[in-house]
Amino acid sequence: MRVVVSSQGNNLDAPVSPVFGRCPVYLFVDTETMEWEAVPNPAMNQSGGAGIQAAQFVVNRGAQAVLTGNLGPNAFEVLQAAGIVGYLVSGGTVRQAVEAFQEGRLPYLSGASVGDHAGMGGRSSLTGQRAGGRVDPLSRPSVKEVELASLRERLKSLRQELAEVMTRIEQLEQEG
Repeated sequence: MRVVVSSQGNNLDAPVSPVFGRCPVYLFVDTETMEWEAVPNPAMNQSGGAGIQAAQFVVNRGAQAVLTGNLGPNAFEVLQAAGIVGYLVSGGTVRQAVEAFQEGRLPYLSGASVGDHAGMGGRSSLTGQRAGGRVDPLSRPSVKEVELASLRERLKSLRQELAEVMTRIEQLEQEG
């Protein structure tokens, strides 16, 4: 499974970033092999909309789950729409976060863990609510369930694309 971890550095031993949308680096990690790829966050210095842009970036790069220190509401919505589950990491290294994910020890985010603009140094409207209904450790999906949901979403997209291709082929064949 391909997960992405918001990171402060370029390797598995780097600390996990406490923010998602404005973290310096994303580490994409294959949980089966622990092979990884470090990619600078293109949204880090955006004046606005960093969470949305960052979420779209990790979706486009094939992440199936997000491991991060915090996740804002806009990024959460983009990830949720793509069928990507977020997990809260309370510190440690990227390697430790991935291992905790593999062992099912990370709390599943059922909503944003911070308010708007928290990554910009703004005040979080959810401060103190991290355990107040936003993090739901009891209903956390398993790694297998996350991967199945991701694969089903991908299959749905592929079926739609195939239908469009088949329709276009039929149109071209009819034109002769």
